[in-house]
Amino acid sequence: MTLIMTLPDSTATYHLGKKLGENLPPLSVVLLFGDLGAGKTTLVQGIGEGLAIEEPIVSPTFTLINEYHEGRLPLYHFDLYRLQSEEIKSLYLELYWDAVEVPPGIMAIEWAQRLPRKPPNYLELQLTYLPEQGRQVQIQLVGKWEFNLDLLKLSA
Repeated sequence: MTLIMTLPDSTATYHLGKKLGENLPPLSVVLLFGDLGAGKTTLVQGIGEGLAIEEPIVSPTFTLINEYHEGRLPLYHFDLYRLQSEEIKSLYLELYWDAVEVPPGIMAIEWAQRLPRKPPNYLELQLTYLPEQGRQVQIQLVGKWEFNLDLLKLSA
């Protein structure tokens, strides 16, 4: 199933993330695609609020992984922008999406197009900046999911 929405501004992008944080179950993997400035980090900040995380959510561009454990579920925020395939493999992301050594939570992975291997089940968000209109997001469920995308629709 696929959902396409227009996000007129960064506030709408943030609110979409908040709805994700309020509704996603444990072990959810959110793969974020989009150019610089498309709103990936803003969306993850909204996920953090939806999870009731009070600590500021910042882009892990240089730290690679930020973990937030204080909310409804842990949030694991990854940024693969600066990494090559071999470096990404050495992060052992499957330990996060399988919750092998960490508590089950939500993974948000920016620049997911750099992943050498994707998990079996994930939510794919393609963010596109549209001059004059804001952003468009295409949301697709991949794999076996029991999630209602209608929960993410923003009220006007």
